[in-house]
Amino acid sequence: MTINCKGKLIDLSSPKVMGILNITPDSFYDGGIHKNETAILKHVESMLNDGATFIDIGAYSSRPNADHVSESEELQRILPIIHAVLKEFPKTLISIDTFRSKIAKQCVEAGAALINDISAGKLDDNMLQTVANLHVPYIMMHMKGTPQTMQQHANYNNIAKDILFYFSERIAAAKALGIVDMVIDPGFGFAKTIEQNYELLNHLELFKMIEKPLLVGISRKSMIYKTLETTANEALNGTTVLNTVALQKGASILRVHDVKEAMETIKLVEALKR
Repeated sequence: MTINCKGKLIDLSSPKVMGILNITPDSFYDGGIHKNETAILKHVESMLNDGATFIDIGAYSSRPNADHVSESEELQRILPIIHAVLKEFPKTLISIDTFRSKIAKQCVEAGAALINDISAGKLDDNMLQTVANLHVPYIMMHMKGTPQTMQQHANYNNIAKDILFYFSERIAAAKALGIVDMVIDPGFGFAKTIEQNYELLNHLELFKMIEKPLLVGISRKSMIYKTLETTANEALNGTTVLNTVALQKGASILRVHDVKEAMETIKLVEALKR
């Protein structure tokens, strides 16, 4: 199971880590901590040295009830960082966390390698065609509504089956336009209650039937820290526990804040499988 990133085949049959780089002031865990280019590059270097295959850059916070950000502001935040990262670390495979086709296009033209869309094309009618034209891998996530309204839409008949149906429809739409490399993300925390998140994780192996790489992003989320009655800052151990479960159930990519610990988790789970 491979995806083609800038002419390089990435083998996802052995799980990989995607390091999170939020350049937003209001992300739930690390909002505003990377205050300048020097701090950002130091963090990227650390994630790459710890073993990250991808660096996922986001300039629009998608936490529940997040502030709306204009396209121009999102672009002003993200383009200089792409240029700076690639100047310092030219081989970096940058993923762009955006649901806007104009942002996706300009970021890929600036050197980004793949697009990570929380809406699977549902918040921008031009996104799927844009990705098809760009010939980059596409991560499509499950969400209902928008980041501002999603928690009002946490209603399902059967959460795993409903999301499987959602992906079958979105993958068909993407294939029809010529998108080849796709990764699916069930969207933990997006239009889902804490209980629904655990039900989804408990049935994660069902997503193998889609035969696409599976990305799991549960790093330091409220499903962990609220269950443990703690905070996002104290949720690393819980993240590792649930990432272990996700790997055992077929996750191909772990999207995390803490790359070193995720790499160790993968190494141990792979040893267990052997």
